[in-house]
Amino acid sequence: MQNTPTIPVSPNTTNVAHFVTILAFSDLHLNHKAAENIIHQAQSADIVIGAGDFAQKGNGLAGFMPLFGKIPCPIIIVAGNHDDIGELRHHCAKQPHIYVLHGTGIRLLGLEFFGLGYECPISNNESWNRALDEDEADILLSACPERAVLVTHAPPHGIADQQKNGFHAGSHAIYAAIMQKQPLLHVCGHIHAAWGQSGTIGQTPIHNLGPAGKMFKLPVPSR
Repeated sequence: MQNTPTIPVSPNTTNVAHFVTILAFSDLHLNHKAAENIIHQAQSADIVIGAGDFAQKGNGLAGFMPLFGKIPCPIIIVAGNHDDIGELRHHCAKQPHIYVLHGTGIRLLGLEFFGLGYECPISNNESWNRALDEDEADILLSACPERAVLVTHAPPHGIADQQKNGFHAGSHAIYAAIMQKQPLLHVCGHIHAAWGQSGTIGQTPIHNLGPAGKMFKLPVPSR
């Protein structure tokens, strides 16, 4: 049984109404066995988060995304650099419990969520690659509420973003947004060599997820 981190309550919060259990993962890349594992774990979750890269080089979404209809709770996803967001939305359209976020947010079970997909910064010029430059990411992230749960495909620069050669491949715009907005939790993926890496920016826990999935227990402040 995996350890489930409980995200600390903000010092400014005096009461907690309840806790929400979140299962988060990234980078399935059409791996059906990994998807079935996520579906199995999701039976114990209140919300599921997918931090991008469901497809492989832009292919396979049509046959892969219907698998997530087996998950009984709301699912929040962002597009990875292998996922075209238009196609991702199209193949999730018949599943009303899936919410595709990109520079947008949603409130579920008393928590605010904000998502940003694609690779950032741009490092791949292949025709299938979907990416944002730092300025584009900065503009989209400006709409993120304070103390939301931030879901991005790319990690922030310097945290959970280290390639095998030691190069830090994360986004300066995402780092800056976390510093400014101090999300309750930030989850990401993209850098496969960094799966399982974590850290903090200010009070915000950062987790690069990978396809195995990770459970979190988040407090919901009473109003």
